[in-house]
Amino acid sequence: MKRIRISLALAALSCLSLSTFAQTETGKTPISQPLVSHIYTADPSAHVFNGKIYIYPSHDIDAKDVKEDDDGGHFAMRDYHILSMDKIGGPVKDNGVALDIKDIPWAGRQLWAPDAAYKNGTYYLYFPVKDKQDVFHLGVATSKSPVGPFKAEPQPMKGTYSIDPCVFQDTDGKSYLYFGGIWGGQLQRWDNNQYDAKGALKKPEEVAYLPRVARLAADMKELAEPVKAVQLLDENGKPFLEKDNDKRFFEAAWLHKYKGKYYFSYSTGDTHNLCYAMGDSPYGPFTYKGVLLKPVLGWTNHHSIIEKDGKWYLFYHDIQLSGKTHLRNVKVTEMTYNPDGTIKTIDAYK
Repeated sequence: MKRIRISLALAALSCLSLSTFAQTETGKTPISQPLVSHIYTADPSAHVFNGKIYIYPSHDIDAKDVKEDDDGGHFAMRDYHILSMDKIGGPVKDNGVALDIKDIPWAGRQLWAPDAAYKNGTYYLYFPVKDKQDVFHLGVATSKSPVGPFKAEPQPMKGTYSIDPCVFQDTDGKSYLYFGGIWGGQLQRWDNNQYDAKGALKKPEEVAYLPRVARLAADMKELAEPVKAVQLLDENGKPFLEKDNDKRFFEAAWLHKYKGKYYFSYSTGDTHNLCYAMGDSPYGPFTYKGVLLKPVLGWTNHHSIIEKDGKWYLFYHDIQLSGKTHLRNVKVTEMTYNPDGTIKTIDAYK
């Protein structure tokens, strides 16, 4: 019902101005503004390379020839534009097309949320895209520049599947790849890393699907080990059930480290929260701690977290510019910790 109410409200407000839309729909004002407005951007993976901020987002387009469905068929993205900025609040540059779907040999359609990493003079762009058989896998492309252009490897990364790659590089030099997303992200089709086209969503009383992780090989292009499930536990050490959809994993994994603790954050999808959990290892288990960001205008959210100049920032998206769930805009706001290491919940509107 929530999705229906939001959709009806957005349709009614589609002819209003940007500021009127934002204030009328929520009764509040956004705490931050879109970083760019000449294109639609979403799912921002932000990183600091050589003291500068680079943002690797999805590039939303209005694919009028694609029917909207619950599997996200209308999210028909075809390329990536990398954004850069010297500091938070400073000018944001669109560095043009960094990778186009037509230049990925094995790709079929839907170039969804990417991430990036740097090692030994090379930048790595990790991306999900459906292959010619319409199955999501993860690919990797490389460049000597953080803004590309990137050259894709000729095949997907062996052993990978589903969507939303996130690369975490630990202080000991090891790198880990997190991924997964249910519904349109197809995670429900994979059981023990084996594909089943008939894989179904969980029933309410069943243990919820879990995100995946594997350590990356030294060349950053392949997995160094079999894919494992990331254990997400409630406050009592129990796994979430599918009915716990205000807390269980849906998509958008992100990992960061703060004062020796590992923070695994993610989207709950159909209940619109960004949540986080804490652990002592990049493999988990991670214990749920709370909501990182309350629901925003639109549908699900997707984020990243960075430290810059001694402050922490949350990158996220909403639909302030368009009022349409598939035409989003990237934003950023400061994020703060409590004395016990937990994170203060953010409301994107005031």
